[in-house]
Amino acid sequence: MKEFKALYLPIGVPTFHRESIQEQFELSVKLLKSISDQIECPEEPLLSIDAVKSFIENKTADLIIIQNNAFAHSEYASEIMRTLDGDVLLWTLKEPVIDGGRLRLNSLTGAYSAGNLMYHLGKTAFEYIWGSPQDKRVISKIRSTVKASKLKKDLKSMTIASIGHTPPGFGFGRGLDAEIARYFGMSHIAIEARELMTKARSFSEEECTSYMENAQERMLNLDSIPRENVIDFVRLYKAYNEFVEDNNIAAVSSRCWPDYFVEYGTPVCGVLGMLNDNNVAASCEADSYGALSMLIGMQLTGQSVFFGDPVSLDMDESTITFWHCGTAACSLAHTKKGAQTGVHPNRKIGPTMEFGCKPAEKATVFRVGRKPDGSIRFFISRGEVLDKEQQFLGTSLVFQTKEKSVDIVNASVKDGWEPHYVVAYDDISEELKTLATYLNAEVCEY
Repeated sequence: MKEFKALYLPIGVPTFHRESIQEQFELSVKLLKSISDQIECPEEPLLSIDAVKSFIENKTADLIIIQNNAFAHSEYASEIMRTLDGDVLLWTLKEPVIDGGRLRLNSLTGAYSAGNLMYHLGKTAFEYIWGSPQDKRVISKIRSTVKASKLKKDLKSMTIASIGHTPPGFGFGRGLDAEIARYFGMSHIAIEARELMTKARSFSEEECTSYMENAQERMLNLDSIPRENVIDFVRLYKAYNEFVEDNNIAAVSSRCWPDYFVEYGTPVCGVLGMLNDNNVAASCEADSYGALSMLIGMQLTGQSVFFGDPVSLDMDESTITFWHCGTAACSLAHTKKGAQTGVHPNRKIGPTMEFGCKPAEKATVFRVGRKPDGSIRFFISRGEVLDKEQQFLGTSLVFQTKEKSVDIVNASVKDGWEPHYVVAYDDISEELKTLATYLNAEVCEY
C-alpha cells in the first residue's frame, strides 16, 4: 500500500491577535502529532497566500486539514483547492476569550468563507468540526476522520475476490467489477468454486499438516467430526488460503450451498471462519458487498467482525438476534464455551462453527448497501452485544439497539435493505459516516 499522507494547513490573516494564533497553532500541532505521525505540519501558521503557496508547493495529500487559525478570506481556500486534491476536514477554532475586548481569531467567519467557496466549486463532500484543540469532540472527530480517509486510500490497494456465483434469489450481494472500482477503487477478481474444490482434492493429507494443526488449536471438538470431513476441510482451507495469498486478496465472498455439500461433500463454513480469524474478510452465499462490509469493519476495529442474518427480535429487550450457519471467527466465541465445532444445522455435515458470540459494551451494525442505480449507501446502527447464550444452531449474537429494535426492523425492511449484516465490536459510527462522505455514499442511521 502507498503511504497515507495528511497536511495540516493553519490559515489566516496576520491582523488578528498573534499571541492567540500562535497558542492555538502550537496546541493543534501537539494534538495532530499525537493522533498520527503521517500528518505534516508547517513550522508556523500560514498567515498569507504566499505562505500557503510556499508550503503546499509540489506536495500531495490524501487528507487536507484546513484550520482557520484566524480569519481567512476565500482566496486561501481557493488556492488550496486549486493545488491539492484530497479529502477535506475544515476545522474552526473556538474563540479563546470573550471579555468584551478584542476579537482574537474570528475563525468562524473564515470557515464560512471556505465553506462557501467549496460549495461553489462543487466540493461539498467534506467534513467539518468546530472547537478547540483540547475539546474531546474535536479530538475524536480528527481521529475518526484520519482513520476514514486512510481506509479510503487503503481500499484502492486492495483486492476482493468472488468465489463462485450467488445462489438463486441472492443476487443482492453480486459484485460487479466496474461498480466496485468506481465506488471503492478496489480490484475485483472472480474464480469458479469448482476450481478451488479441484485444487483442494489434489492435496495429500501430509501437505495439509500445518493447516490441520492450526485448526485444531482454535476449533474445539474438531475430532467429533468424521475424519473424512475434517481432512477435506483442511484441504479446502489450504486451497483457499493459498488462493488468498497468491492473489493478495483482502476479502472473499464465497459460494457455499449447495455445491460444497453436494459436489464436495464438506461445507466451506469452517474455512471462512478460519479466514476471518486470519484477518481476511470472508462472507458466505457469495455476498460481495457483505465481504466489503466485513473488510471495512475489520479495518476500522482491528479485529474480526460477525456476519449474519437478522433472524429474531425482542421488543421488550429492544434486541435483534443475528445468526448464520457457522462461519464466525473463533476469536468471537464466548469465553464460557469457546469456539465449538459442529455440523451444519440443515445439512448435518461438518465442520462448521457452533457457538454464541462474546459480549461487547460498544458495537455497530453495518452494511454497504447497493441502490437500484448501482450507487451505495451505508446502514449504521449503534448498540451493544449482550452476554447471551447461543440462540440457534450455528453462530449467533444478540444486539441491543439504541433505538427500539422493532422500529429499526420495520424501517429497514421497508427501506429495502439486504438480509446480511456485519456486527463490529466497537462504536465505529463516526468513522463510517466520514468514510461515507468521502465515498459519496448515502448515510442511513437506524
